[in-house]
Amino acid sequence: MKAIILLGTLKEKGRSNTLTLVEFLGTYLKKQGIDYEVIRIAGHHIVPGTYTHMDVKDDWPAIYQKIKDAKIVLFATPLWWNSHSSELQRCIERLDEVYDTILAGEDSPLEGKIGGVIITGDSDGVEQVTGNIANFFCSIGITLPPYCSLGVIWEGHAKGAKKTKSQLSAYYHRNYVKDAQSMAESLAKAAG
Repeated sequence: MKAIILLGTLKEKGRSNTLTLVEFLGTYLKKQGIDYEVIRIAGHHIVPGTYTHMDVKDDWPAIYQKIKDAKIVLFATPLWWNSHSSELQRCIERLDEVYDTILAGEDSPLEGKIGGVIITGDSDGVEQVTGNIANFFCSIGITLPPYCSLGVIWEGHAKGAKKTKSQLSAYYHRNYVKDAQSMAESLAKAAG
């Protein structure tokens, strides 16, 4: 079973809170037999637009093909001003062509895929962003099973907190093992 995780961190490379949470969840995905690939959106050239193929050549068509080839699609994002990241928004906009297909009376090319949400932040917003992404997934044919979100709000995620990867991982292990296990089990069951 294959999962694609679109990582919406604003950082082009290096450590990020959201990537660390993705890696934490990844250990539980692997225990459920789910192989996963993380696509760091900020590290790719993706032009603005609402179609898979734009006039300017970019990396989106190849990323979209990976989404179509996977059984599970996870959006991972930090919270910024009570919303998902601009990097993730660009992906949502480029997936708009899927919705056009549905409006034209055709089946979604993403129908039957299983979705989930991973969120980090230092203040409120997890429920709102999860709801917005869940609504988007449902609108393009992606199914969200129970327990399909992992949201961690912690002051250690604050912009100036400068927590190390080991500090972040230790916090997740102390407080979110059951949540990560439940999410991985639910995704595997729904995708199986």
